[in-house]
Amino acid sequence: MLSRLLSGDTPRSLPLAVLLAMVVAALVLAPILFPGAKALAVAAKILIFVLLVASYDLLLGYTGIVSFAHTMFFGIGAYGVAIASSRMEPSLGALLGGTGAALAVSLVLSVVIGLASLRVRAIFYAMITLAVAAAFQTLVSQLSGLTGGEDGLSFRVPPWLRPGFSVFESSWLHINGRVLTYYIILLVVACSFLALLRVVNSPFGRALQAIRENDFRAQAIGLNTVLYRTGSNVLAALVATLAGSLYALWLRYNGPSTTLSFEIMLDTLLMVVIGGMGTLYGAILGATIFVLAQSYLQNLLAMASEATTGLPLVAALFSPDRWLLWLGILFVLSVYYFPTGIAGRLRARAAVSRTGGHTARMPGAATNEPH
Repeated sequence: MLSRLLSGDTPRSLPLAVLLAMVVAALVLAPILFPGAKALAVAAKILIFVLLVASYDLLLGYTGIVSFAHTMFFGIGAYGVAIASSRMEPSLGALLGGTGAALAVSLVLSVVIGLASLRVRAIFYAMITLAVAAAFQTLVSQLSGLTGGEDGLSFRVPPWLRPGFSVFESSWLHINGRVLTYYIILLVVACSFLALLRVVNSPFGRALQAIRENDFRAQAIGLNTVLYRTGSNVLAALVATLAGSLYALWLRYNGPSTTLSFEIMLDTLLMVVIGGMGTLYGAILGATIFVLAQSYLQNLLAMASEATTGLPLVAALFSPDRWLLWLGILFVLSVYYFPTGIAGRLRARAAVSRTGGHTARMPGAATNEPH
C-alpha cells in the first residue's frame, strides 16, 4: 500500500526511511509537539520549501536543466494571492482566484521561456533565465500600483484562517485559524509531492532521465527533447507557483525581497544539493536542515558565545553575527561528506550492501553533470 502511494519509489534505505519518517511525523504533529508562533512558522516554511525544492529538483536532478528563473514562478504565485486578496473581500474565492490566475500566468511564461530558450544549452540557458528573472523583479518593483512596489502588499485572509478563529480547543490542543492554515498547507504539499513522485516514475519521468543522461542518445531513439524539456519546465513552474501561493497565504504579505530575491534562488539550489539531486526525497531533508539552520543557528551560536566568554577569540568566533560563516562551513562539510546529497549517499550505501560490496546504479538519482 505504501509502495503504491509512493509510486513504487520507496526510500530503499533503512536510515533514509527512518530520517524521512521522523521529519514527516514532526511536521504532522508540529502544532502539538512545538507550540509557539515561531516554531509553527518554521514548520510551515519547511513544508513550503519542500515543495519548491522538489519542483526545482524535477528540473535540475531529473532533467538536467539549470534555471535561475525558478523563484520567479514562486513569486508569481505569491503575488497572485496577494493582489487578488488585497483587491477583493477576504474569502476562499479570492485565494483560489489569485492562485488560478498565477498558475495561468506561469503556464504562459514557462511555455514561452521553454520554447524560446531550451534549444540553448548549459550555461547559456542559465544566463537567459537569470536575465528573465532579473527583468521580472525590476518590473514588479516598478509596477507599484499593482504590486505595491518595494513595500509589497499586505492583505487579509478569510476569518476562519485567522488566529482568533477557534476550530477546536481542549486541555492539550487548540486548533485556531492559524493551525488550520498550517494543515491546509501540509495537505497541499503532501498531495503535490506524491503527484511529483508519480510523474518522475512515469514514462514521462523516465524520458526526462534519459535526456539528462545523454540528450543525443535520447534524440536518436526518437524522443523530442525540446518538447520533454519544455514539459518539465512547465510542470516545475506550476508547482513552484503553487508553493508561492501557499507562502503568501501563510505570511499574509508578499514583496520583491520575500519571494523574488536571488538569495532565495541560491537557497533553493543549496537545499537541492544538500538533500540530493534526482531523488525528490532529498527535498524533504535538504529543506528541513537548511530552514532549521537558518532559523536557529543564531540562537545556538549565542549560547556557545555565552559559554565561552572567558575565551575572547573563541567567543568572537561564535558570535551570532557570524551565522552565515558557520552556515557556509556546514554546507561545505555536507558537500564534502555527502557529494551526492544525504538521500543519494544513503541510497548508494544501501545499494552496495544489497549487492555485496559492488556499486549499483540507483534509479532516479542524478549521476552526471546537468547538460
